[in-house]
Amino acid sequence: MNRTSSVAMLALLAAVGIGATYLAHQAAAPRIAAEQRLIDSRSLLDLLPPDSYDNQPLEQPLTLDNNLLANSTLLIGYRATKAGQPSVVLLRSQTLGYAGSIELLIAIDVNGKLLGVKTLKQAETPGLGARIADWPNSWLQAFSGKSRTEIADSGWALKKDQGQFDQIAGATITSRAVINAVHDALRYFDEHRQSLVEGSPHE
Repeated sequence: MNRTSSVAMLALLAAVGIGATYLAHQAAAPRIAAEQRLIDSRSLLDLLPPDSYDNQPLEQPLTLDNNLLANSTLLIGYRATKAGQPSVVLLRSQTLGYAGSIELLIAIDVNGKLLGVKTLKQAETPGLGARIADWPNSWLQAFSGKSRTEIADSGWALKKDQGQFDQIAGATITSRAVINAVHDALRYFDEHRQSLVEGSPHE
């Protein structure tokens, strides 16, 4: 076999190898994407009681109007249902903490009661404000069961600000930011209850 033939054969083998790799990747892509969605789903939906829904909330995002709030921005929403009936609204919120943005997932039942709050992203000071990222999180659990009917708007503040909530030790700014974002989400839910609970998900 001369040099030209050898080069051509190597080029052909390389092309076949690249093609096979591409086809294998294309065939595996849907499975990989499905597995990633499952991981994301578990990370987000572990905020909800397992018996509170039987749909796939993350596959049916809600359209959020007027999402720029007093102290935060709502990024997206989801509706969980049980036996076809709305059960929980999930609101993904972004606010500004001490060192950067904080993203929260806030779960509210159809009666306006908080089921839980989870930190999704944060850049706060390690050992201080960054503790909001711990899961489970005893400080964030203090919001569970609360609502605007139980606590007046003026109560959604730190105790040092005449409110009803303790702060994370050494992290006043972080604590205020989270409390304000949760309060924003509750207000938004109350003002948009019908569309969040009964409206159609974004197609």
